[in-house]
Amino acid sequence: MTELDEVKKENQQLHEQNVQVHNMTQEKEILKIEHDKVKNTNQELQKEKKILTEQIQTMEKTWNEQNVSRAQWSVDEYCPKENKRKCSPCQKGWLLSQSSCYSFNNAEPPNQKTWEEAREICRGKISDLTVVGDEEEKKFVKDKSWVNKNITGYWIGLRAEGGKWRWIDGSDLTNQAWIQQQPAVDGQCVTSLRNREWRSESCDENNAWLCEKKALSV
Repeated sequence: MTELDEVKKENQQLHEQNVQVHNMTQEKEILKIEHDKVKNTNQELQKEKKILTEQIQTMEKTWNEQNVSRAQWSVDEYCPKENKRKCSPCQKGWLLSQSSCYSFNNAEPPNQKTWEEAREICRGKISDLTVVGDEEEKKFVKDKSWVNKNITGYWIGLRAEGGKWRWIDGSDLTNQAWIQQQPAVDGQCVTSLRNREWRSESCDENNAWLCEKKALSV
């Protein structure tokens, strides 16, 4: 009986050891699965980091070409955290059209500005009053120049200089039909508004305004 008891005891110990080995094997498999998941997650994060780094480098290159320091812009404005750091050509609040970003500042009285004041605000945003280059851009600007009873126009970067309509980049207005042959009298600037053509107004009037900047390559 003693020998039988010893055999039973050994069998019980062997069984317990087998159970422990089985449990350890299961734990090992679980750990391997978890390790693989962590590894895959890390690889995805590395890919996202690489893409984001490349996008930021491209953005920095664009800003450097425009002589703008990094301190003047925020990555969060172009690559918002809530959008999983997916970068956009325009910062939040700006609209993309062709290769430019636009900010329609639909200010109402008493927050509207003169032409010069509006331009200074645009410059503070590393932009300038918009310069329209073709019919497609003109239509975009007009369609987005929203109308309400307190807004009679949006300043754009066109004003009279020396008897000519001239853009802020120094070029002359080539399509006079855009201003309906209104005479270029010094001290006059131009506004855009949906459902009407451009209008000449005193640059000292207060209006809403439209800023434009180059879109980033992302």
